[in-house]
Amino acid sequence: MIGEEKVRSEDLNLCFEKLMMVAAGNSGGGVKRKGAVITEWKDIPMELLLRIVSLVDDRTAIVASGVCSGWRDAICLGLTHLCLSWCRKNMNNLVLSLAPKFTKLLTLVLRQENPQLEDTAVETIAKFCHDLQDLDLSKSFKLGDHSLYALAHGCPNLTKLNISGCTSFSDEGLGYLTQFCRKLKILNLCGCVKAATDCALQAIGQNCNMLQSLNLGWCDNVGDLGVMSLAYGCPDLRCLDLCGCVRITDDSVIALANGCLHLRSLGLYYCRNITDRAMYSLAHSRVKNKASIWQSMKGRYDEEGLRSLNISQCTALTPSAVQALCDTFPALHTCSGRHSLVMSGCLNLTSVHCACAVQSHRTLNSILHTAH
Repeated sequence: MIGEEKVRSEDLNLCFEKLMMVAAGNSGGGVKRKGAVITEWKDIPMELLLRIVSLVDDRTAIVASGVCSGWRDAICLGLTHLCLSWCRKNMNNLVLSLAPKFTKLLTLVLRQENPQLEDTAVETIAKFCHDLQDLDLSKSFKLGDHSLYALAHGCPNLTKLNISGCTSFSDEGLGYLTQFCRKLKILNLCGCVKAATDCALQAIGQNCNMLQSLNLGWCDNVGDLGVMSLAYGCPDLRCLDLCGCVRITDDSVIALANGCLHLRSLGLYYCRNITDRAMYSLAHSRVKNKASIWQSMKGRYDEEGLRSLNISQCTALTPSAVQALCDTFPALHTCSGRHSLVMSGCLNLTSVHCACAVQSHRTLNSILHTAH
C-alpha cells in the first residue's frame, strides 16, 4: 500500500498487534465484544476500527487500510487528518497512491526536509480531496504555479495554507489562488520571495477578507503598497510577521494601526526604515479606537491590543517612543521570562521597561531599603 508496494503479511500482523494494544489499553488480553473475544484482525467491527485508528500513528493507519476492502473503505472514508512528514523517500508516489482513496481529508501535512513533492502530487490532491481545509506544503521547492492553479479549483475550502519556503511560486499564481480560496484565515508565505509581492498582497487584500494570520518573513519584495492593501482589505488580521521585509516604512505600520484593530502580534525584525512615527501611530490608534472596541468587545477591551512585538534591529527607534507604546499596551513585557516586546540589537532601548518590570524594581528597592 505504501508507494507501489503491496502490504506484506508481517506488516498486517504487526499492525493488528498495535491496534489491539491500543484497544485493550496495553492490557495484553484480547478485546471483548458482546461476550466474544477478538483475536484476529478480521473480527474488528468498523466502528471500533475507526476509533482505534484515530489513536495510532498515520503510518499504521495507512498499513491498516490495506488489510481488506472493508477496512480500506472504512479508514479511507473515516480518516480526516493525515501527516506524511515521516516519509523520507518517495513521498510523491505515496501521495499519488493515497490521495484518490483518502477523499475525506480535512488536514494534510506534507512538510519535507528534502524536496520530494512535484506538481503531479498536488494536482492529484486537488482532484480528489475537495473538503481539504488545512494543507502544509512547506519546503516544497519543486512545486510550481501548476500546484496553485490546481488547489484554486479543487480545494476552495482551504482555511489554512503553509507554503513557506516554496521559492518557485510566482505572485501571479498566488494571486490566482486567492480568487478561489477566499476562506483563508491562516497563510504562511515565509521565504516565498517570488510569490509575496505587492501585487500578490493586493490580491490577498481584495479576496481574503477573513484572513487572521499572515507570515511574510524574509519576503524582501514586500513594500508599503502591499501591506497597506492588507491593512484595509483584511480588518480581522491578528498576527502579521514582516520580519526581514526591508522595504517597508512607517506608512505600513500606520495603515495597520488604523485598519487592523484586532492586531495582537507584529513582527518588524530588521525593518530598519521603521521610526518613532510608527510606534506613536500604534499607541495613538489604541486610544483613538478605544470607544469602538469597547462597544464591540463588551468589556473585553483589556484583552485586545498588541501582545507581541518584535522590533529587533530597528535601530532608528528611540526610548521615548517605544516606552510610550509599552505603556499603552500592558501586555507587552520586557521582564524576564515574559519578553513579548523583543528589542534585540537595539542598544539605545535598554531603558525601556514594562509596567511589571518597573514595579518589580520598586519592590526590590523597597525590600533592600527596609533591610537596611
